[in-house]
Amino acid sequence: MESWVALHYCGARFFVVRVRGTHKMETQHILDEVELKRVQAIELEMLLEVDRLCRKHGIHYNMVGGTMLGAIRHGGFIPWDDDADIAMLRTDYERFVQICETELDKERFYFQDIHSTDGYRWGYGKIRRKGTKFIRLGQEFMPYEQGIFIDIFPMDNVPDGWAQRLLHRFQCFVLRKELWSEVGKNNEPSLCKRFIYRLMSRIPRKKLIEKYDTLVDKYRDQTTEMVRILTFPAPKGTCGFYRKWYEEHADYFFEDNMLEGPADYEGWLTYKFGNYLELPPSNQQKTHPVSRIELPEEVH
Repeated sequence: MESWVALHYCGARFFVVRVRGTHKMETQHILDEVELKRVQAIELEMLLEVDRLCRKHGIHYNMVGGTMLGAIRHGGFIPWDDDADIAMLRTDYERFVQICETELDKERFYFQDIHSTDGYRWGYGKIRRKGTKFIRLGQEFMPYEQGIFIDIFPMDNVPDGWAQRLLHRFQCFVLRKELWSEVGKNNEPSLCKRFIYRLMSRIPRKKLIEKYDTLVDKYRDQTTEMVRILTFPAPKGTCGFYRKWYEEHADYFFEDNMLEGPADYEGWLTYKFGNYLELPPSNQQKTHPVSRIELPEEVH
């Protein structure tokens, strides 16, 4: 099988593209400090747009993940972080998706999710910035537009009772792997896992969406103790997060703006990260692997 190497230019950086047969495999583009700051500025635009829509319509949301950690530990973005995360309880999330259809600033942004975007395989939404590219390494072939983004996570009910929770966790795990299979079948280093992903990738996407919707609806009408993102890993050794963290909110400074997070931020951060005030080792202070990035001339 013929293979060759080409050198491409992207912004102020070069990166290597290796082509083997008909499959193009690109190597990682390392964001420099200037690029990272511009990516964070664009993500802040989108965070403020989410906040604008939610406050206008009485929708509650939380900063989560590294975004909430950054708010408390750094007063904004973690210096090396290149993404931003928002979470909402399912009812608020569905209202937010409807509002985005008519009130999102579509001159600058667009919304993607599994129901509205062909080929999309994630069980949560993304708001992306028009006029940008932020192509995750190994996902260059995915058939939808990939601009700079923030994740919008719906928090779904986890059943009460240990046996039901374990079964639910397993169902979430399998569905996550089935959705990931389109990427994993080309990128997983293990030959055995790649083979399994290839088998999974044969499941029609329509069937996976139906499976996802069934899992969402199964416990929709219950007020359970715990909630989780169905297609994103829960903290190790757990089945989800406590609902109270997504029902009781407070405002926190984030890059000189006020954004919502859990009122019990200490409880949430400790549950998620452990000793959240301790910085990770320098070799873990990394950005996500991307192969291509394009930035707009100006950030508002």
